Amino acid sequence: MGGINLKNIQKAYSVDDRIINVLNGINLQIPERSITVILGRSGCGKTTLLRLVGGLEEADEGEIEFDVAHKTAFVFQEPRLMPWQNVRDNVKFGLKKQEYDNNAIQSIIDIVGLNGFEKAYPNQLSGGMQQRVAIARALAYNPSFILMDEPFAALDYFTRNQMQKELLRLQRDCGASILFVTHSIDEALLLGHKIVVIERGLVKAEFNIEENNEERNLLESGFIEFKKCIIEQFDL
Repeated sequence: MGGINLKNIQKAYSVDDRIINVLNGINLQIPERSITVILGRSGCGKTTLLRLVGGLEEADEGEIEFDVAHKTAFVFQEPRLMPWQNVRDNVKFGLKKQEYDNNAIQSIIDIVGLNGFEKAYPNQLSGGMQQRVAIARALAYNPSFILMDEPFAALDYFTRNQMQKELLRLQRDCGASILFVTHSIDEALLLGHKIVVIERGLVKAEFNIEENNEERNLLESGFIEFKKCIIEQFDL
C-alpha cells in the first residue's frame, strides 16, 4: 500500500533552557487515497507531526518514508488568501504557467462548489467559501498528500458541518490522500477512514472506519461505541 511511513519519530524543543519533548517515538503508517485523522488535545504534538510530514521542520530522530515520489500541500486554519486576487487567481497562485491550464483550474473550482464565483475577491466570500478556495488551491498543486491543520476550527457549527460533508465528497470523487489534524472527536468520527489518537507525544490508539458515506450518523450505536473507545484513550 502506498502512503507515508513514520518510524520512531522524535522531536523536542528548547524553551527557556528547558527541553520539552513533543514527539516521543511515533510509529505510524498513513495510507494513500483516504482521510487519516490525527486526533489529540492541544499541545499533544499533532501540528508538529503535520509539519514534519510536510517538510516544514525536521525530526530529531527517526525516518519519514514516502512510498512514491511526493508533493505535499497545506490547508491551514486560516484560508491565507491573497486579498488582491480573485478566486481563480488565488487557486492558481504559486503555480508556474506550465503547471496548469485554465480548464483544469475551472474543473477544480467546480469540484469545490465555487462555480460562478471565479471573479469574486476574498472579502466578498463567506468564511466557508474562503476555505473552499484554500482547498482548491491545494488541489491545483496536484499533491500526493493534502495536509490539513484544523481547517474548519474557526467556522460556525453549520458551516463547519457543511465543509466536513464537502470534504468527504471531494475525497471520494477525487481519491485525494489527506492527513487531517483536529482536537474534535466528533470531527474525527465524521471524516476519518483512519483515526490516530496522539497522547503525550505517542500513538495511543488507531481506529479504522469503513463507512464512507457523506452523511455519517454519529448517533448510531456503532459510532457511539467508537466515541466511547476513543475517549477512554485519553488521560482525563
